[in-house]
Amino acid sequence: MSGDGFHVHGPHDHELEHAAQHEPKGMAGQLAVITAILATIGAFFSYMGGATQAAAGLAKNDAAIKKTEASNQWNYYQAKSSKQNLYELGLELVPADKKDKFTAEIARYKTEKAEIKAKAEELEKLSHEFDEKSEAQMHQHHRWAQATTALQISIALAAIALLTRKRWLEWATIGIGVAGTLTGVAAWLHF
Repeated sequence: MSGDGFHVHGPHDHELEHAAQHEPKGMAGQLAVITAILATIGAFFSYMGGATQAAAGLAKNDAAIKKTEASNQWNYYQAKSSKQNLYELGLELVPADKKDKFTAEIARYKTEKAEIKAKAEELEKLSHEFDEKSEAQMHQHHRWAQATTALQISIALAAIALLTRKRWLEWATIGIGVAGTLTGVAAWLHF
């Protein structure tokens, strides 16, 4: 500095002036930090939403596969029933010396049908379990999506609050951000 009204900045003065003009402080600084936090949480929630949606799709696919396998078993069961019915009809028509063979075949088909039926019922049960798993994953996916949407709205409000300098919008940003975060926690806990 000079005593003649001429002002010269020293390196330190220049840094202080630069910091005063460019460092975030007040509402702008708060909103910048809040937005960064919300964006980070939102990115995680978005990833989890996508992951649960993919898991739901895989479970639904597994349910369809098991349902098809069960249907195939029921068709096989029906074919065995038709053959058993033919042997039962044949039992009525064949001479007495051939009845033992037909009776044995009928018994064999009854045994095979019981095994096929048990397998078909087990496959149907697995299909139902995969369907339930898919539905649970989709419920969780919707929670993640709700949480992500709330955080996106909150980030948009932060921008509006920064442009308008309205404190109530900053509080709305925080409130909706907290609501979105709590919705994400509910998704994490499978609520």
